[in-house]
Amino acid sequence: MARFNAKLIEEKWQKTWEVNKTFEAKNDSDKEKYYVLEMFPYPSGRIHMGHVRNYALGDVVARYKKARGFNVLHPMGWDAFGLPAENAAIEGNTHPSKWTYENINIMRAQMKQVGFALDWTREFATCDPEYYGREQALFLDMLEVGLAYRKEAWVNWDPIDNSVLANEQVIDGKGWRSGAIVERRRLDHWFFRTTAFAEDLLESLKGLDRWPEKVKLMQENWIGRSEGANIYFDILDSDDRVEVFTTRPDTLFGASFIAIAGDHPIATKLAKKNSALQRFIKDCRKIGTGEAALETAEKIGFNTGLKVRLPVNKNYKLPIYVANFVLMDYGTGAIFGCPSHDQRDLDFARKYNLSVKTVVIPEGEDKNSFQVKDKAYTGPGKLAHSDFLNGLEISEAKKQMISRLETLGVGKKTITYRLRDWGISRQRYWGTPIPVIHCKSCGLQPVPKKDLPVKLPQDVKFDKPGNPLDHHPTWKYTDCPKCKKPSTRETDTFDTFVNSSWYFARYTCPQAEEGLDQKAVNYWLPVDQYIGGIEHAILHLLYSRYFSRALNEIGLTDHTEPFNGLFTQGMVNHKTYANEKGQWLFPADIKNEGEKLIHIPTGEKVIEGRYEKMSKSKKNVVDPEDIIEQYGADAVRWFVLSDSPPARDLLWTDNGLEGAWRFTQRVWRIATEAINALNCNDDQVIDKKGLLTTDLQKITHKTIAGVSADIEGFHINKAVARIYELANALNIPPHGDNKKEVWRESIETLVLLIGPMMPHLAEELWELLGHDTILADSPWPQVNEAYLISDKVTIAVQVMGKMRGTIELPPESDNKTVEDEALNLSPVRSAIGGKAIKKIIVVPNKIINIVIG
Repeated sequence: MARFNAKLIEEKWQKTWEVNKTFEAKNDSDKEKYYVLEMFPYPSGRIHMGHVRNYALGDVVARYKKARGFNVLHPMGWDAFGLPAENAAIEGNTHPSKWTYENINIMRAQMKQVGFALDWTREFATCDPEYYGREQALFLDMLEVGLAYRKEAWVNWDPIDNSVLANEQVIDGKGWRSGAIVERRRLDHWFFRTTAFAEDLLESLKGLDRWPEKVKLMQENWIGRSEGANIYFDILDSDDRVEVFTTRPDTLFGASFIAIAGDHPIATKLAKKNSALQRFIKDCRKIGTGEAALETAEKIGFNTGLKVRLPVNKNYKLPIYVANFVLMDYGTGAIFGCPSHDQRDLDFARKYNLSVKTVVIPEGEDKNSFQVKDKAYTGPGKLAHSDFLNGLEISEAKKQMISRLETLGVGKKTITYRLRDWGISRQRYWGTPIPVIHCKSCGLQPVPKKDLPVKLPQDVKFDKPGNPLDHHPTWKYTDCPKCKKPSTRETDTFDTFVNSSWYFARYTCPQAEEGLDQKAVNYWLPVDQYIGGIEHAILHLLYSRYFSRALNEIGLTDHTEPFNGLFTQGMVNHKTYANEKGQWLFPADIKNEGEKLIHIPTGEKVIEGRYEKMSKSKKNVVDPEDIIEQYGADAVRWFVLSDSPPARDLLWTDNGLEGAWRFTQRVWRIATEAINALNCNDDQVIDKKGLLTTDLQKITHKTIAGVSADIEGFHINKAVARIYELANALNIPPHGDNKKEVWRESIETLVLLIGPMMPHLAEELWELLGHDTILADSPWPQVNEAYLISDKVTIAVQVMGKMRGTIELPPESDNKTVEDEALNLSPVRSAIGGKAIKKIIVVPNKIINIVIG
């Protein structure tokens, strides 16, 4: 037979699947549902190998589950709003819509070229008015029940993107996309009340058994439940007081100062009459808001001159500082500093010559001599120099202090969360318009649902700084829906993460006229298997969990969790190349010339770098379209699935890809040669040197069982390794009774098993084997349990309890046979030496232990 012609055969089967509507899911099926979904892509222009790997993993699961009889939903769409489209529009003098939809058309064609089993009838882009109009309706429902609200607040401002960022989008004090140092500004801002579900978001993590522990821990830490106390400190010569939240009320007797945020009402009040304090607060806002930025910044403060009384000792007074390491967003915007037992507080106290009083003494130390010097003590111990807490362990001291504070009326037990409400306003054009109207007479008025969607204007200009919607000559002006007076639209748009926080629900009913069809949503959700990068652990995944609870709250779904199973795949890495000036070069432009690398366009010497994540910025990318043209989609799919465990990074190598291509040709040869032999009446074509029929059956059925378990457990590379073993066994035809029937079964099994990984090759071979139905509609091969029973067991051999070797025997062999085989092992004879054997203990089918005297 000729070689496997990937181009012709892949196009043939892609067209067949499309004509037959093979992968279109049915909302009214009587089959058990299975919803598999990969995080949808941003339409940046072309798919990359990270996309190919991510969607190939989901494709294996979708095809496998379909073969197992499930009604499978495997949709695709586009996360299409966002700043890159605006930037591209400005640079290319085009419209974001035109740029976006052109990219979608290119990427859709590329995805179809890879042969993904997707239901394209459910496709949408988040910039489609039909999609974001439904999103606007959901927002209005959330506004009505109090899950959305507007207030003036300090926000994170990205000076490069000129937009607000949520706390989760500030990474190490910098904007998650631009990398700019984030500033603090006070703006009117729209929020989602994520804190309404803080405890449930945290507690429900325990039930997500099919989520990676690392992701759950990241969310747990971000939600940040803390138990402690709110303590009230009276300000001397004033009726005001400072409220502080602390997780360490046990250390209150070690307090030496109070620190408040620059945005704290007390600081704001004092700054009105103090220009030096005004300048200090302004400098504080330049540091950034991330924990890393606050930790690494020098701890500085401004002495307000105010003092407070210690609530449990009115004679002890503490100064109040405005400090750069305290944020209004966390706790109450105020802390008490206990320098001996917090390094940050200690650094601050040393800088301003404040007292350092040790109140927790480590085990074995003398309470009268133990002192903290340059390093705060944060370990276990007993309280000292703390009045009624002396001698208590920390946990008990916390309870006693909270009880005393509550009795005195100067504090209370409190549970607080690190999680803050999600700021969703963005000062951008290319996003979902927030459907609210500002009326001078009536205040904020929701746009009536009958007037949705509020569409973005097409005649937009980017010739001025800031939000184009804010200076649009006509779009922003409208009438109040209540009093009909001239009013203005809200010109902020939603954070793009709002678009991706409910798209998985819309896939279940993309044509629904309302936001969601409750029956369809409840049938399909939660997503059974979600696949995507761990970099979205806090942003997208946490927001989606919040949104699911919000949808439940407004009565659109019975579910509160969006994804039952989550798998986070590794990255695709490629070597980097640069010229001697340090400029990055594309791998396709590099060639080997003797022992050195040459840049083909210029002839310059090339410096080879390390493997890094494929990225356009470093040019260490390969174009999937070019690779598919050369090797075929199935070879590319096989390589990205076989070369590394799915959770780990994949190193892209030409040798690995060529190996995958050779295997596609090998399977083609094995199967087509077998088909010729199976169609021949001459038994002599069967090579008498092949496997016994029963051996081939055992290998075949063990492979079915193993591949099935590996796909279920997301060990796709292990499944691939098992298929290699079956292919090796089929290289030589079997002999024995019913050899042709057994050989056909094994060949067909091989074809069915490669179906999820190399679907085009599998379909063509399935047809050549004489089947009328396509492989994608064929059931998964069944395991015959009889062939899984091993004809031998491995028994461990010990001498005086120490392992000396193993023996293989038929199950349930008698003790005499086991003993003879064990005593015949050379290491056993050496261990026994000339000593007498006292007794031999045999545990059937498991272990034998020889006791010597």
